[in-house]
Amino acid sequence: MPLHQYPLVNRRIVLAQRPHGAPVPADFRLEQVAMHEPAEGQLLLQTMFLSLDPYMRGRMSDAASYAPPLALGDVIVGGTVSRVVASRHPQFNEGDLVLGFDGWQEYALSEGSDLTPLGDAAHPSYALSALGMPGFTAYHALLEIGRPKAGETVVVAAASGAVGSVLGQIAKIKGARVVGIAGGADKCRYVVDELGFDACLDRRDPEFARQLAAACPDGIDIYHESVGGPVFDAVLPLLNDHARIPVSGSIAHYNEKGLPAGPDRLPQLLSALVFRRIRMQGFIILDHYADGYAEFQRDMRAWVAAGRVKLREDIVAGLEHAPAALIGLLDGRNFGKVVVRVAD
Repeated sequence: MPLHQYPLVNRRIVLAQRPHGAPVPADFRLEQVAMHEPAEGQLLLQTMFLSLDPYMRGRMSDAASYAPPLALGDVIVGGTVSRVVASRHPQFNEGDLVLGFDGWQEYALSEGSDLTPLGDAAHPSYALSALGMPGFTAYHALLEIGRPKAGETVVVAAASGAVGSVLGQIAKIKGARVVGIAGGADKCRYVVDELGFDACLDRRDPEFARQLAAACPDGIDIYHESVGGPVFDAVLPLLNDHARIPVSGSIAHYNEKGLPAGPDRLPQLLSALVFRRIRMQGFIILDHYADGYAEFQRDMRAWVAAGRVKLREDIVAGLEHAPAALIGLLDGRNFGKVVVRVAD
């Protein structure tokens, strides 16, 4: 669909102020700016789908991290599936669908170097979930760090979310017994009935710690950590000798303004790591695209095509609703992978 009238009006959402604790709507600002015709070697992209992910909260802060923080006034970062609407680039044509990282805006100019063509993908938004960064996170966490053996017990935090849901299904494919942890009875039913986990426990239940111990009578061999807080407190005593803990995040702590209240659990953790010879390893998935992404794509495409990995998307319609959706995601209100449909 060629566009002939420039400048275009580009709506974008930028960082208005840094959050103090949980983000609020005033931390975001919706702007309109002019978008001009692409120059030679450039292409104009129209955002179709925008991925929302927990890491975005960290980029809004100016604390030291693995990536530079957003400056005030910057477009909020995020993975995107876009359509090429005008091209002066030899490798891209109008109508092509591409995976990129153009953030919270309706249009973007690109040089093409950071784009991945999606071809005629039947479900383009899957490139933002199981076939993209969240799926690769799950794949690397389980297979490269967890290294499951058939019959082992794998416990998955945020089991109905974008990463946890995929990780648990891969663990089942590898012959493990899988126990999920999710927020609410509906999510737990979905994790067991639709995704095939052996059990799923509601982290909000007052008896959660006792229920987790009952669901893991042989202890825990692999625990994927993405939550922290009381969930990890319940997991720690159940870890077996030589357990593995891949750590991709700690969403329960992202909005904290300081150290959490309560006793210092660091001595307990360090003792457990040593006495039970536990491997606990953090990772940033961006470090591993060069050495594992092709294998992940081969396996995951086959599993999705065969129905061995199922997906659930939490679709939000309209760019203007992205701030509320991210606030809800950080509070655990989403059900599945959160994707904003920016354009039809």
